[in-house]
Amino acid sequence: ARLGVARTFQNLALFKGMSVLDNILVGRHTHMKPSALATLFYWIWAEREELAHRRVVEEVIDFMQLQDIRDEPVDVIPMGLQKRVELARALVAEPQFLILDEPMAGMNQEEKEYIARFILDARDERGVTILLIEHHMDVVTALCDRVTVLSYGETIAEGEPNAAIADPAVVRAYLGARAAARHVGGAA
Repeated sequence: ARLGVARTFQNLALFKGMSVLDNILVGRHTHMKPSALATLFYWIWAEREELAHRRVVEEVIDFMQLQDIRDEPVDVIPMGLQKRVELARALVAEPQFLILDEPMAGMNQEEKEYIARFILDARDERGVTILLIEHHMDVVTALCDRVTVLSYGETIAEGEPNAAIADPAVVRAYLGARAAARHVGGAA
């Protein structure tokens, strides 16, 4: 996080029993750096620093449209909202580079479209570079400018999303040899 990198997890890594707000606040921990002198004079400037961190958190809560559930325990809200909380927690770290590990896992189409909008807004409005690890091709083609397709850790295609996923090596790796033969035969 100190290097400007934040991430989310495929399997949610939220703190159950804590509120939405408290889970998001955890994302600011690397920005809170009390020195020995600051600790000694804590009462003088701690309030000012705390308010600055709260402003960042409140702005991200507004950005992610989580105001109405900010005080709810995170384990009682639906998974789609939990995914937004996890993204918010990553964004309060103010990353330059954000790694999203299968952010759409377990979501229905409506939830996927909703979280995709937040991802695009984070990229466009906050200038965050995003590395997306995702298996939903509709999401990949909608969100990505460039893709790298891996099979068993080896790069098998790179480039514009639609071209990469249509690559015969990608079709063969993910749909099998018969599908690749049909794909090549149909394209001819």
